[in-house]
Amino acid sequence: MNRMISNVVGSFVEAWQELRIHKTRVMLSLIGVAVAVCAITTVVGLGAVAQQSIVEQNERSGGRSATLSLYVSAADGTPIDADVMQELWTTELQRYGIDYASRVIYSTKNVQFTDGAVPVQAIGIDQPYGTMHRVKMSEGAWFAPDDAERLAPAVLVSEIFYDRIGRPDLATHPTTTLLGATPVTAVITGVYPVATWETEPAMYLLADTLTAMSSPDEIASGALNPNYELWVPPEVSDDIMSAVQRDLTAALGAGTQVSVNRQDYGAYGDDPFASIKLLVGGVAVLVLLLGALGLVNIALVTLKQRIREIGVRRSFGATAGRVFFSVMMESIVATLVAGVVGVIGAVLIVTNPAVQGFIAQGSVTDFPPFPVEAALLGLACATVVGALAGLLPALVAVRVKVIDAIRY
Repeated sequence: MNRMISNVVGSFVEAWQELRIHKTRVMLSLIGVAVAVCAITTVVGLGAVAQQSIVEQNERSGGRSATLSLYVSAADGTPIDADVMQELWTTELQRYGIDYASRVIYSTKNVQFTDGAVPVQAIGIDQPYGTMHRVKMSEGAWFAPDDAERLAPAVLVSEIFYDRIGRPDLATHPTTTLLGATPVTAVITGVYPVATWETEPAMYLLADTLTAMSSPDEIASGALNPNYELWVPPEVSDDIMSAVQRDLTAALGAGTQVSVNRQDYGAYGDDPFASIKLLVGGVAVLVLLLGALGLVNIALVTLKQRIREIGVRRSFGATAGRVFFSVMMESIVATLVAGVVGVIGAVLIVTNPAVQGFIAQGSVTDFPPFPVEAALLGLACATVVGALAGLLPALVAVRVKVIDAIRY
């Protein structure tokens, strides 16, 4: 065992000495390997950023994994009593220890602009909704827990809404008037961006605020009946869906329709990121093959210049196995060093804020750290390329005879 370790360590040392002797040739031959490893590691690293961008875009629309959607209606279509439903909702959250949950109410409120009253989509939500859907604010901040106690309700408006009122400084506490049976003056505390295809103003209000400023007829008609959303760990989502549906059906009666479904991107059976993973993998493999082919060609050419050296070593008693392992280890050690250089270059590229911003296009808030698996993949690829590139030259070197040293 000790002899084997000694031979391996000795081979590494010998390979490193040979690399130092032939450093110019090594540097020229390994530039391609370093570039290839840097490229494959960069592609994998930037692929993680691109995947995070897609994840966050999906989470803004459907919620984080796993977000459950609860909808309840009576068999005859009449709305469920709001107070009863709120009590059941609160009980379920406490029973299963769910910290992130929100009611979602879609309504329309008339807003007084300088050019007249305009109907604006109003979405009533609870404070955790912002975290559940990664709502990104361009100015101001999301609802605070104490905003429900404000005398003048807080409202978050879209960029289109904000542009329409002249983009006042939020530090001055700008207000907007929500028309109705009793007009309400709301304070604008934040602005959120919208998609390029959206052209109409919109706003977020707390669900209780939206209900309080609605008419009794709207409430009685069931137009303000909320949908309910819960953010739970994905591994227990199926159990919680079954439990919540069972509990509410038992509490409201068999005739009540209770629907609990998963609405985030994880609800789809297929991997939503399969296409981007295949694309990243395909590009990485192509880059690696090009780097390996270049290294093999250079290794075969440079081996011809070392025939005299190898022949002399054979004349002094070097065995075929020793020569084979020595040439192979030279290639592996060299490509491993090149791999380290390539990985360092990839880390610098992937973590560069300008590169991350270009890939994310402003849609990523939580940039993932440089993936360790990308670095390990780069080093593994460098080692494999070195072994493959050194295999053929090592086989050729084994066939070199002492007489070849004289010929060359």
